[in-house]
Parts: sequence; C-alpha cells; structure tokens
Amino acid sequence: MKAVAMVSSCKISRFTIRFKEGLGENGGINVTDETINYREKAYALLKADADKIVKLIQVQLDNLTMPQCPLYEEVLDTQMFGLSREIDFAVRLGLVDDKEGKALLDSLERELSVLHEASTKKRVR
Repeated sequence: MKAVAMVSSCKISRFTIRFKEGLGENGGINVTDETINYREKAYALLKADADKIVKLIQVQLDNLTMPQCPLYEEVLDTQMFGLSREIDFAVRLGLVDDKEGKALLDSLERELSVLHEASTKKRVR
C-alpha cells in the first residue's frame, strides 16, 4: 500500500510554505527562495534591537544613573532578556542560525561591558 501525501498551503505575506503530510523523502516543509530574504531581515531586525539597547544604556549611563544603580541593572537585565527571547524565537523559526544569535548576544555584552567600564572610569575622576 502506497502512502498518500496530503498537501496544504499557508500564505505568510509574500511567502508560501507548503506542508506535506505523509511518509517518504518529500514529507516535511518546502520553503521558497524568499527564505533567504526573510533570514536577512530577521537578523537585521535583531541587530537593530541590539543597537537600541546600546543607545538606551549609553543615555542612561551618561545622564541618569550610575552602573551600580538597581534601576540601571533592571533595565539592562530586562532588555537583554527580551533580546535573547527574540533571538531564540528567530532560531526556532529557522530564520537565524543558533551560532549567529549567540554571536550577536556576545557582541552586545562586550559592547555594554566597554560602556560600563568607560562610565565607571569617568565617574571616578
């Protein structure tokens, strides 16, 4: 008895995913070539969010609080957690590679560490 595949489609913006149910090599999800464009857009959006966090922390350090302030730590923790969840979601969708996501977070943490250190040195003087 031969397995029969059922095909259904789902339109998402300009991008179609075809779901094939059944056994065999053709089972799974077929994604059009526009996937690459969505991957680039997803990474660009994540990078923009990371840049916004840097700007927010920079303004906070320059004008509002000291790095030891609980408010500073709360904002930083909340923003970093939110970005990590965005990255996790994009990874689970297959739009961003796990290594790229981790590299983005690592880069952001290094950049924030430099800002923190510079702010601390500036206040000591």
